[in-house]
Amino acid sequence: MEAALTFLQQPHIAIPIVVVTVVAIFLTGRRWTALYVGLMPVINWAFAGISTIPIPEDFGGGSWHPFTVITGLVLVVRDFAQREIKHWIFGAMLIGLALSTLTAWPVIVVASGVAFLVSETADWAVYTFSRRPLSQRIMISSLISAPVDQVLFIYLASLVVPGIFAWGSIVTGIISKLIGAYFVSRVVAAQEQRRLQNDMNPT
Repeated sequence: MEAALTFLQQPHIAIPIVVVTVVAIFLTGRRWTALYVGLMPVINWAFAGISTIPIPEDFGGGSWHPFTVITGLVLVVRDFAQREIKHWIFGAMLIGLALSTLTAWPVIVVASGVAFLVSETADWAVYTFSRRPLSQRIMISSLISAPVDQVLFIYLASLVVPGIFAWGSIVTGIISKLIGAYFVSRVVAAQEQRRLQNDMNPT
């Protein structure tokens, strides 16, 4: 099993598998779902392959990963993907995690998978049952899912990678994810406002 995974993780094999899978989903007309699935293996690879920035002990210690902002965008992309495929979003998540085993350490994928499952369930509930405008749902769901995702991911990863758990990493990670979600929500809010104005003043 380990030998097979090591074989599949070779870049010249892993990258085509990820690309073909994402393109196949995109060609079905589900572009947000394709982006959601594709971002997951990229982000999991980034957390293992890109250097982090140390956080002083006075600010909680640990380290900050620049890709954390992108992780916040994934939570938003998930909202758009759910609009396309409804409750099948959990299937898309599993596909993304399966592809992640080709691009990241198994411990990172497991920690990421459990964190995603819990945070996405909370995110799904907010998105599904709230009747607020999309821009507001993006921020509400991110305010819930971002802390859950970050705390759970760091905690689970720390069970295998000693010393990784630090409040500095957790707090900066949550803030970074919310910054990404905030900018997207503002873009969506501007689009909603334009549509409302067009409806009120048809030409």
